[in-house]
Amino acid sequence: MPGSFEKSKPKFNIASLPRLGMNEKDLISDFKHNYSHRLGRDEHCNCLHYAYEALALTVRDRLSERWKATYNAYKDKGCKRAYYLSMEFLMGRSLTNAMLNLGLTDEVHKTLYELGLDLEELIESEPDAGLGNGGLGRLAACFIDSCATLQLPVTGYGLRYEYGMFNQLIMDGDQVEEPDHWLRNGNIWEIERPEYTQTIKFGGHTETYIDEKGHERVAWVGTQDVLAVPYDTPVPGFQNSTVNILRLWKASATEEFNLGEFNAGDYAESVAAKNTAENITMVLYPNDANENGKELRLQQQYLLASASLQDILEHWVGRHGQDFSRFAEKNCFQLNDTHPSISVAELMRLLMDVYGLGWDDSWAIVQKTMAYTNHTLLPEALEKWSVGLMQRMLPRLMEIIFKINADFMSQVSAHWPGDFARMGRMSIIEEGGEKQVRMAFLAIVGSFSVNGVAELHSKLLRQDLFKDFSELWPEKFNNKTNGVTPRRWLAACNPELASLISEKIGDGWITDLSQLQKLAPYAEDAKFRKRWHAVQQQAKQNLLDYKKEELGLDFEVNVDAIFDVQVKRIHEYKRQLLNVLHVIHLYNRIKSGDTANWVPRCVLIGGKAAPGYYMAKKIIKLINNVADVINSDPDVGDKLKLIFLPNYRVSAMEKICPGADLSEQISTAGKEASGTGNMKFMMNGAVTIGTLDGANVEIREEVGDENFFLFGLTEEEVTEMREHYNPMAIIDADEDLKKVIDLINCGHFNRFEAGIFDDIIHSLASPDDPWMTVADFRSFIDAQRRVEIAYQDTERWTKMSILNCAASGKFSTDRTITDYNNDIWKLTPVAVKGG
Repeated sequence: MPGSFEKSKPKFNIASLPRLGMNEKDLISDFKHNYSHRLGRDEHCNCLHYAYEALALTVRDRLSERWKATYNAYKDKGCKRAYYLSMEFLMGRSLTNAMLNLGLTDEVHKTLYELGLDLEELIESEPDAGLGNGGLGRLAACFIDSCATLQLPVTGYGLRYEYGMFNQLIMDGDQVEEPDHWLRNGNIWEIERPEYTQTIKFGGHTETYIDEKGHERVAWVGTQDVLAVPYDTPVPGFQNSTVNILRLWKASATEEFNLGEFNAGDYAESVAAKNTAENITMVLYPNDANENGKELRLQQQYLLASASLQDILEHWVGRHGQDFSRFAEKNCFQLNDTHPSISVAELMRLLMDVYGLGWDDSWAIVQKTMAYTNHTLLPEALEKWSVGLMQRMLPRLMEIIFKINADFMSQVSAHWPGDFARMGRMSIIEEGGEKQVRMAFLAIVGSFSVNGVAELHSKLLRQDLFKDFSELWPEKFNNKTNGVTPRRWLAACNPELASLISEKIGDGWITDLSQLQKLAPYAEDAKFRKRWHAVQQQAKQNLLDYKKEELGLDFEVNVDAIFDVQVKRIHEYKRQLLNVLHVIHLYNRIKSGDTANWVPRCVLIGGKAAPGYYMAKKIIKLINNVADVINSDPDVGDKLKLIFLPNYRVSAMEKICPGADLSEQISTAGKEASGTGNMKFMMNGAVTIGTLDGANVEIREEVGDENFFLFGLTEEEVTEMREHYNPMAIIDADEDLKKVIDLINCGHFNRFEAGIFDDIIHSLASPDDPWMTVADFRSFIDAQRRVEIAYQDTERWTKMSILNCAASGKFSTDRTITDYNNDIWKLTPVAVKGG
């Protein structure tokens, strides 16, 4: 009988497998299995990509074991969870980081040697996961790394862009953008989870109705729906068995195509819905200079917020039913910058419209679970959306925002009766010609915590950008100085220096960077300084070899020269232009014969300009034109070189930061929120030249003024000078600066391209220049002379390098995340068995 047959079947757990081995023999066996069976390759395949994929699968399988164990540990504990919502996760490559965190690097080296393969070649074949624009996305990647290392139950949520940050080519000195189709060959590290697909609403209208309990409710109907399909990537902690999740959403159509239209011969229209839906997550940062770009950007932000919150709430209901009494106690949402701030209104919508909570109960949950991190001091970077666009695209969300604002305005009025000017400044809805929704204000009003990312930045938020809110809710505002993960940014990217450090102080610094303080006494040890210097010189040579091969350089670079590095997004406030002015000044000195006691210098500048950012692109053109003149001038020789590093990305930075002597952090004071490149360079022993801006302030405090080259106006001095700024008077009074400006103006660097740098000259000479580049020129030149004097004394410079590394402990994201957890999230670490 069928029944007796069923009873006789043995009980078998199909997910139960023996633990995968971590030794060379097991790795070889699994590599061969993956290469031959899972990928279907044989000995006649000469494509390194498949060898890379076989290795990645071998490593990922071991991550998967720990991934499942981590999930079960969190589930069994019933622990509080945090969710990090970010539009960017600039992950870079995964293989090296995964091997390091699993403790497999040495075994993999041996395995590949036995198989006749080169690990470096396989690593280089992995594409960068370029799902970010710069510091914001890389910070998010470092944060989730530290969460796993600290064994905190944190899930990252983002978008799975088909095309990441564009590939940058330089043609005739100009930036040319090419698509970065990083998913062309798939992504071996991710696992699609279609069972957790969410439906996202756009358009339509709202209707009110009375529910079965007699309560008035709102239905959002007539919508054009899009599916959000999740793809999960493992995020391993450092050798602790914890593997957290980064869940990225891909937009997809609710119907693959319209079969009726296809059969009628309208082939393009039959797949139009699919294409329109998938466009939402097609490109990182669509150009929002036009209305279509703005609409797509808002769609991206809402898809991230809605899909993530629906996912979290469904998991809660799956375990607790529709009892939300402890939801705020068990969950926390960290909004990484203003982009995900629509989450405030979306959580309200879901709690009220889907789960039937009232307004007051829903708002209480929102204000106890949302936390907002601000990353910018530039008012123009605080996103605003027109009320008309939001009413058309997200009508239910706009209704909720109006209600939130009305309640908030009543609160402001009660606190400051009759102060209508303040109410206008604080309103979430900005009045004027076209009403705008101030998304940062929505985030502040809906959050219990608002933090900046460096002490100076947080101070300026309270005193200026969000002054009114700080006066209303001083308890909300706090600082969380950024950091970077020492696993990727020292242990993995600079293994020779990491090995030297561990030899002297042990390897505990990899998870407790404050232990680098133990290095400080070795700065006085001549033998140690010699070894440190040798490691750094080799790193410089490695960087040169890498760039010679990539760029095809046809000139020699002196490895003993100062490697003077500025790599970051190209923006006027970051002042790559000031760096170029200094280079031209050095060129003028050489051409005029002022070369006594000359210190050779190689200036390396890298970064991408946003495709629509005209001035940033002009600055790239100037850098490359100046480089062409200098690098081909026999009078200059190896005294000075200028190299633009195209297509700057995570994997490039992993080669660049170990080879830097001098780290340029020269933004206009009061403009940089934090900076994290400055921390990576410091951690690898570079000495900083910088203004008192962002985290430079704290870097200088940690390392001491004698080991930091300070220049420039302070934020207060910038504000004071702005009232009477006269750059032409400064230029006329400084002979060196006048020569630099004249050399650009006369067309020396654009002999066959008349007038192309006129706009740069006009911006420098304008009293309205917000970056006040000219004002800091003389101070910068004087600081660079101090750099040259220090560098001539190799012992002194090496000592400064060691002390910079030793003082970098504060700038680990392990410390940053500990601060977030202690002050905001309040999670309990969960140990995972089976390391």
